[in-house]
Amino acid sequence: MRSTDTEWTDPAPSPLDMPDLPSPESPATAPGIRPRTFDEYVGQEAVIEGLRISIEAALKRGECLDHILLHGPPGLGKTTLSCLIAGAMDVPFLTTSGPVLEKGGDLVGILSRIAPRTVLFIDEIHRLPRAVEEILYGAMEDFAIDVIFDRGPSARTFRHKLPPFTLVGATTRAGLLSAPLRDRFGIFQDLDFYRPDELVRILLRSAGVLGFALPDEAALEIGCRSRGTPRIANRLLRRVRDYAEVRAGGLVTRELVIEALRIEGIDDLGLNRVDRKVLTTIGTVYGGGPVGVEALAATLQIEVDTIIDVVEPFLLKEGLLARTPAGRRLTEYGQKRLAFPGISGDEL
Repeated sequence: MRSTDTEWTDPAPSPLDMPDLPSPESPATAPGIRPRTFDEYVGQEAVIEGLRISIEAALKRGECLDHILLHGPPGLGKTTLSCLIAGAMDVPFLTTSGPVLEKGGDLVGILSRIAPRTVLFIDEIHRLPRAVEEILYGAMEDFAIDVIFDRGPSARTFRHKLPPFTLVGATTRAGLLSAPLRDRFGIFQDLDFYRPDELVRILLRSAGVLGFALPDEAALEIGCRSRGTPRIANRLLRRVRDYAEVRAGGLVTRELVIEALRIEGIDDLGLNRVDRKVLTTIGTVYGGGPVGVEALAATLQIEVDTIIDVVEPFLLKEGLLARTPAGRRLTEYGQKRLAFPGISGDEL
């Protein structure tokens, strides 16, 4: 078997192959809800501070930033952070996702045309097929990929050197990453749910971008019902804006927010219809639990991944649900919340 090694040359990438960060005028950023700099980013102070230090150190040394793994529930800003990292480093930004990369050739095609110091963002990296993941090992550690030609006795390998790049992986389930892949990341950052006051700041900025007035008390009402997630907060903000335009001439008040979110099925804690359905099913069908997640998903006709990734994190954080070796069960607070929907944790 023969091995051939080629050095990287720096061809000018096609704009179609290597999309750069969207400009402020680009339709991709309209209406500009996402922050464009770290200064505009709200919350996750520890994460932002760690990233700023790593970026500043890399810029001073003139080196590529270490590979980064972002972990946290959906909607907390992992994609936005990746864009901000590329912007702070002043390098191209390329995005893809684990389920899209079905074959090793898909990843090889991306890596073989990558520009120097590009930030390559892979969302849902825990869903990468094993064959694709193994190609990443050499690309992340040695900045090289090995391509095999022919089969049998005539097989030979071709090592293609890559320019230094930064891989940013985002996952909601870091435990599903294999140890070899996880160990190749130099920077680990865990994103946590946002506090209501942080969501208020996000909502006030978003309302300004969308062009309507949002009183502080109305923003707080939305923030308290947003499950600690900016994506949900901005989605609810748009629904409130729609309701205000149709029913109140565009005037937003706290009372209007409560009515608009009642129609959306969002209660005072931020639970939606699916959340309440999960709690009700555990409480009534399974006597409060414990119940296996597969049985629960089958009863509700919901995918297991939806329960684990979307529903459970907030219910666990709020103390409504407990995850035990025997399965999921309602906590004391969850049982009382089910019996008296208006109860709060402070009233226990």
